Order: sequence, then structure tokens, then C-alpha cells
Amino acid sequence: MNVLFVHNNFPGQYRHIAGALAHDPQIQIAAIGSTTSRAVNGSKLVKYSLSDIDVSSTHPFARRFDMECYRAEQVLYGLSSLASSGFAPDLVLAHPGWGEALPLRTVFPNARIVLYCEFYYGRIGRDVGFDPEFPDTGIDGHVALHIKNAATLLGLADCSVGISPTEWQRSTFPEEYQHKIRVIHEGVDVDLVKPDPDAIVRLPDGRKIRASDEVVTFVARNLEPLRGYHIFMRALPKIMAARPNAQIIVVGGDGVSYGSSPPPGTTWKSMFFDEVGGQIDHQRIHFAGRLPHSEYVKVLQVSSAHVYLTYPFVMSWSLLEALSAGCVVIGSDTAPVREVLDNRNGIIVPFFDVEQLAERVVEALARPRRFRGIRQRARKTIVDQYDVTRHCLPNLMKLIDDVCA
Repeated sequence: MNVLFVHNNFPGQYRHIAGALAHDPQIQIAAIGSTTSRAVNGSKLVKYSLSDIDVSSTHPFARRFDMECYRAEQVLYGLSSLASSGFAPDLVLAHPGWGEALPLRTVFPNARIVLYCEFYYGRIGRDVGFDPEFPDTGIDGHVALHIKNAATLLGLADCSVGISPTEWQRSTFPEEYQHKIRVIHEGVDVDLVKPDPDAIVRLPDGRKIRASDEVVTFVARNLEPLRGYHIFMRALPKIMAARPNAQIIVVGGDGVSYGSSPPPGTTWKSMFFDEVGGQIDHQRIHFAGRLPHSEYVKVLQVSSAHVYLTYPFVMSWSLLEALSAGCVVIGSDTAPVREVLDNRNGIIVPFFDVEQLAERVVEALARPRRFRGIRQRARKTIVDQYDVTRHCLPNLMKLIDDVCA
């Protein structure tokens, strides 16, 4: 069987299934991705790049789709190259979010197509308009937001089946397409991300942090409001005043992954740090930036209290990995966090309630023995429901078998 992956940042969400299929000698794998992609187990990878493209003359509503069409064109060249070499996929696994799925059905009309259905943009009950501190852009912005779904809708019309990692993310898609989407999370490597009482985190200044220390952790790809960075920072003065020995480790970049950009000349990271900078001990807060996965896992392993906040949006891998590492997670009462946390395996607080967030973190730091059961149930949740080897990957393999049959 020939399998093709099409993903801007391959392997991305397909890393586990790509690795599993690559071990099967009866399966030939190829992939198409941008310059940030990497091959998996010797699979053939065709990379494309987008030069600087000026879409300023395109109507503002259509600029994203215009860029997606340029990307689709690059994917089309890659598909044509594979086709001319004799590679015809029986199965294609793709992500529709960047326009890469647009040419798939045209070039390979007989292939089975599986799409990763991550999120469907909408104005109600999702990230846009959720935070009153950052008002949305009015009716024009709402129309542009709706049009961001164009490539995804075309992909859904073409695909054989879709995969969504959570029930809530599936529910964001139009009802008429939800019957095509199965809920299967990509999973967590619970044998890699697990509790380790001997873990040590070395700070840039040479200090060593251990699990026996008081450590508050916060992780996001980028430190921005959509992931609650501003709420976390506003809770720190009360947390650090109540716990004078607590060390704060913040993992994440200072760019923007989701949502709006900060005011010109600043970053969300610096903006909210400056807001509380006069009320906290700078020697006890450590911005680690982006870390290699192995170092980031150590941060989770030494955590006494891990804060995970998000607007109603895509659930981060870091939430599940924090639970797998046995962290005491204090998470926001937002979708899809509620699918995982239930106040028995973690603590749920209202997203905007800075005072309650601080109180729950202080409680976790002050009474660590009281939270041992929560740590154990957190780990058990991931082992029982999100273990990639024993649950998620077998479910995805079965889906593929069904689709190909």
C-alpha cells in the first residue's frame, strides 16, 4: 500500500501514525511539507517553500484563501513530481488548514483521503469575542473569519473521513459534516512523559530545580492571551507573596501563534510582565523560552502546580503531557479542557478569575500531600484514555483499515 502525508509541518499531528506505518515493509510512505518538515524513518519527503508573496492587492476577505492557493500550487507541484515517479497513493492523510488539501482529489481521484479536522472558525462559543479585554473586529472581521474556513470546507467535501482530537473540536464543524468526523486523539507517549521524582531542571544561571522545591509551571508555544498568559501573570503577585520560596518557570516563545498581535513595538510577554513587574521578585521567575522536548518534560516533572489556561480553542498537547507527568494541573473552565479535567484529576477555575487561580495554586504549594491523589488520577486519566501505544494509535489504525477496506 502507498501512503501519502500532506502536512505543512510534517509529521505534526501524524507523527505517531507515520512512525507506525513506516515500520511496515509492505507500506511505502511519501510526504509533502514545507521547509520545516522532517522525514520519518526514511520516508520520502518532498519539501516546498513559499517565497515572499504580496497579497495586499487581494480583497481583505480573500487574502488568506489567496495565500492558501499559492500553497496549494506548491503542493500540486509536489504531487505531480510523485505521480511522474510512479507513486500513486492508496491513502492520503492531510491537514486542510493551510490549503494543502485543495489539489488532492484532482490529482489522485481514487485515493482514500483522511483529514485532520482541528478547528472550524466561528464567532460564537469559540476564541473570537471570548475575552472582553480584546474586542473583536466587528462585522467585517466576522465575515473574514467565516471565510477562513473555505479551504477546510473544500477538503471536507473531498475527504473520505475526518479525525478530530476532542469532541468539542469536532462540534465546531457544521452539523452536516460531523458524521464524517471521528474523535481520535493522536495520543501521549506515557512511557516517555511520566513522573520522575529525580528530575532536575538547570536554570540559565546555573541553579538546579528539583521536584522537592516549590515550583509553579506555565507552558505555551507562545506567551499570548489566547493561552491565558495575561491571567497567569496577574495571579503571580499573590502567589509569590504567599509562597516566598516558590520558583516560577515559564516555557514558551514571545511571538504569536494564535489570535491578534500585540501593539507595535512590544510583545505580549513583555507587556504583561511589565504590568506586574513591580509586584514580583524577578529573581524567582524564569523565562525558559522554547525548550527541546526532553527538557520541557523535566519542567513538568519538577512542577508542584502547573497552570493551563486557554480560550475555547484547540487543546494543547502540553495539557495532556502535564497530566501524564503527574502534575497538579490548575486548568481553565473552558472547552475542551472540561473534557479532560473533572476536579478529581485536576483543578478547574474560571478563566478570568485571577484571585481563585492564585488561591488554588497557593493551596497546591502549601499542602502537597493533599494533592497526591489528584496527581495519581491525572496520570491514570492519560494512561487509560490517551496512551498512544495502547489506545490512540490502535484506534487510528483501525480507522485506516476501515477506510481502506
